[in-house]
Amino acid sequence: MMPASASAPPPRIDALDAARAACLLAMAAYHLVWDLGYLRLIPEPVAMSPAGKVAAHAIAGSFLVLVGIGLVLAHGEGIRWRSVLRRLARIAGAALLITAATWFAFPQSYIFFGILHCIALSSLLALPFLFVPAPLAALAAILAIAAPHLVAHPLLDAPALLFLGLGSRVPQTNDYVPLLPWFGLVLAGVATARLARTSIATAPLARWRARSRPARLAVGAGRHSLAIYLIHQPLLLGLLTGLAAVTGPHPRAGLAAFHAEYRGHCTRTGGGEAACRVAARCVSQALRREGLWATGARGFTPAERARAQALSESCYAAAEGTAAPP
Repeated sequence: MMPASASAPPPRIDALDAARAACLLAMAAYHLVWDLGYLRLIPEPVAMSPAGKVAAHAIAGSFLVLVGIGLVLAHGEGIRWRSVLRRLARIAGAALLITAATWFAFPQSYIFFGILHCIALSSLLALPFLFVPAPLAALAAILAIAAPHLVAHPLLDAPALLFLGLGSRVPQTNDYVPLLPWFGLVLAGVATARLARTSIATAPLARWRARSRPARLAVGAGRHSLAIYLIHQPLLLGLLTGLAAVTGPHPRAGLAAFHAEYRGHCTRTGGGEAACRVAARCVSQALRREGLWATGARGFTPAERARAQALSESCYAAAEGTAAPP
């Protein structure tokens, strides 16, 4: 049973707001790299690499752990329902705005359950765990994190159930933070704050106050993290789209991916591995020399496709030593 509403809000902890600001900075840096790759302003989409995905998960996980800690500090003495509902309305409204905006901008990969959706739902589901024994909250966190590995099943791939994260596939979306396992990190924050609540209240970090201008800016950013989250990506994407219109794509954009895809197709159709590797480099060079490299990103005309095919055949023949390169 949850305690009745607490009367007064607890004082804010500057260090917690500064931690949110650090997460915001890391998130903005990640989105900058994602935008550069999406707009082909850098050679490869680094944000989609294994290291980039680890970074994205670490940033999202940090936000969610801070959500759990913040819930304990704000409502650990009793739930302030007016505050809860106001916060829920802001976050859920922003999540719906993100869904609507990405539906129009990226209809094939719109965000239907991203970080804000997860925070909104997890913040509600975590409320009972503010008042159960801390070890029970920790156990629930472990089970939530493990759930996708224990329960995943194709029957849970139904569109209405994808938010759970228990299906057998990852849907095509630009930001997917399903309830499980990510709710487990909110619960981990709750358990951590419950176990260390006394020491948190008396720790030097809890007494630290932002006095310098950079520190005050960081704390202010942390206190307005939702607004910054909503504004920063459209601003970055708009500025970089303008830059891309002026500079065009990076001349080597997509080169490594093209080489890998060409080699894979070449070897699957009977080509030798060494010859396919040489031919891949030859074809990419020939496409750039013929002015077809950037064209391929938006699709060839029939004549351009025939020319590209001829270049590919000539390059492979050259790689096998039976003809000169084009």
